[in-house]
Amino acid sequence: MSAKRVAVVTGSNKGIGYAIVKGLCEKFNGVVYLTARDVERGQEAVKKLNSLGFKPEFHQLDVNDVPSIDKFRDHIKEKYGGIDVLVNNAVIAFKVRDTAPFPVQAQVTIEVNYFGLIRVCNSLFPILKPHARVVNVSSSRGHLFRIKTDELRQKFADPNLTEEKLSTLMRQFVGDAKEGKHFERGWGNSAYVVSKVGVSALTFIQQREMKTPGVVINAVHPGYVDTDLTSHKGHLTIEQGAEAPLFLALQPVSENEIKGKFVWNNKTVVDWYSRM
Repeated sequence: MSAKRVAVVTGSNKGIGYAIVKGLCEKFNGVVYLTARDVERGQEAVKKLNSLGFKPEFHQLDVNDVPSIDKFRDHIKEKYGGIDVLVNNAVIAFKVRDTAPFPVQAQVTIEVNYFGLIRVCNSLFPILKPHARVVNVSSSRGHLFRIKTDELRQKFADPNLTEEKLSTLMRQFVGDAKEGKHFERGWGNSAYVVSKVGVSALTFIQQREMKTPGVVINAVHPGYVDTDLTSHKGHLTIEQGAEAPLFLALQPVSENEIKGKFVWNNKTVVDWYSRM
């Protein structure tokens, strides 16, 4: 077993995830794993980075497939013993003009963006090393006040909220969408918003419940980035979008660690519980 430090980025064959891998290859003293659901696309991304002089490792990882995640976990555990940096970046977003019925959009988006992250964390958190850094890539749309009603916001902001109760809220949204009642019940019309509010809220729970010593977990808004996800309307480059996630992933151990927070793309902590 190697004593090398290990960094992992999910959904990283393109966009912000790819730029985070590139940045980690530049700045992280250890092995960097680029992971992707599609093997061919992942390997092509690695080849592109190789041409730039970087040497990331590749491993297939599908956040919707537990055996895939567990296989990756076992590979890391056997080869390196654990993980020092985990960036949860894998994401899906339906386009505004997508013709898929909203209940389908709600089901798929929550399943990937929220429950996919939970599946990854359930498998990989047990092999986090002491003082590991976890970055959950959220969004400006993952701020609490993207939820429309006080009643729902109070549920998300409950200081005693558990992962189980939060997951129940996520399933409630999907159920309300299937009934065509999501808007009148305060969710709004964006499955992506609900999924990212869920990711942000989950981050605070994870930090509160983390048992491994010194592990730091944060949610981050990377900015409005020029990617496929934004239909290339974002004004930031993928490298600019990677800056705040990299800042959090590479935080040194200190008394001033940013910990269990919602962090903006300018690397400042934003109050998730107050209207912006």
